[in-house]
Amino acid sequence: MIVDSASKRVHIIQGEYKVISDPNVVLSTILGSCVAACMRDPVAGVGGMNHFLLPGSASPGSGGGDATRYGVHLMELLINGLLKQGARRDRLEAKIFGGAKTIATFSNVGEQNAAFAMQFLRDEGITVVGSSTGGDHGRKLEYWPVSGRARQYPLTGAETQKTVALEQQKPAPVSRPVESSIEFF
Repeated sequence: MIVDSASKRVHIIQGEYKVISDPNVVLSTILGSCVAACMRDPVAGVGGMNHFLLPGSASPGSGGGDATRYGVHLMELLINGLLKQGARRDRLEAKIFGGAKTIATFSNVGEQNAAFAMQFLRDEGITVVGSSTGGDHGRKLEYWPVSGRARQYPLTGAETQKTVALEQQKPAPVSRPVESSIEFF
């Protein structure tokens, strides 16, 4: 399906989240071992996406862990952002994407990310209506937060390696939703 030319694209990078109530916005991201949680309240007409690098949260005194890299921090920010926009926790539904094992010789942090996201949602009582995790290649993800529609494209080996290199960079700290990076097409 071709995206309407009136649609706006917002790209989410590692360590970011965004909450949207505009039906003409599509959120997108590129994932390797990272995971994106896409959540929405279909009644309130609001949804969002996050993109995290590591499962769980930074351990006290770890010295290097910027909180925006960790799943627990970004999951909480996304849920709270949805609630602030009129969503109700009992109506939230989620889709989980990413978590590939992009480097065969490394531990499978992608699998740990996906398992963390699923367990977090179970613990919070949020229904998972779809997921696509694992594999050995990255993916490009598009998510329409108001309708809940999602589409993904597998990345080639070279694209996956570029994504791995980006994931290994430390993200800039983010303390609020992304307000820029809108691309009209």
